[in-house]
Amino acid sequence: MKRALISDIHANLDALLVVLADIRAQGIRETYCLGDIVGYGPNPCECLDEVISRCKVTILGNHDQATLFDPDGFNPIALKAVYWTRDQLERGPGTPSQKNRRWDFLGELHRTHSEGDHLFVHGSPREPTNEYVFPEDIYNQRKMDALFGRIQKYCFQGHTHLPGIFTLDYRFITPEDCGYQYRLTDQKVLVNVGSVGQPRDGDPRACYVILEDDLVIFRRLEYPVEETRRKIYAEPELDNALGDRLLAGR
Repeated sequence: MKRALISDIHANLDALLVVLADIRAQGIRETYCLGDIVGYGPNPCECLDEVISRCKVTILGNHDQATLFDPDGFNPIALKAVYWTRDQLERGPGTPSQKNRRWDFLGELHRTHSEGDHLFVHGSPREPTNEYVFPEDIYNQRKMDALFGRIQKYCFQGHTHLPGIFTLDYRFITPEDCGYQYRLTDQKVLVNVGSVGQPRDGDPRACYVILEDDLVIFRRLEYPVEETRRKIYAEPELDNALGDRLLAGR
């Protein structure tokens, strides 16, 4: 079975369209989204429309949740983007029924999705929406043991925008470390699928994962980042830093 796993689109339509085109080119028919469709970027409505029509499974992300409810723990730049996103969903493009569909879709998202040994979340198996699992957490063995204790075998997640594999023996394997392919075994792993719309690992290219049976394949794709930046700079309520960081992948 061949599936595409995408996460952390963050309203970056230009990156999302490139990724979706690549998924089609790979002959993949099922796409799972692990959350944060909106937030930070300039095209929340359009990204929601694409996810609604293209994704078989979608998980609630913390920015999706913040758009629906009172944001908690957001820095001023992110908070301002949340309020702008809400306004876009209220007044943005589309008919009244399209606008209602976007709100309804967000409101009906689940925090987890399980299929046998496979768990899909946004944040972590312990706190599916908000908990970060960073590469340096391999040195916090108590935390890692608690996370691995919550899964049957494999967990796929996003949230940090840092792609890679956490292993049971307290290692973090980057896509570069494994040649962009990692074969699953009987050992438990946590797999971060990276970010489509706002990578933070120093590589500005869009990132997603292909899951083909027991093989995890990381894909990195160039997209028209200058167009995304132009749209961010054109919106007074979106901080220019949100466009600047896209060039550095930070």
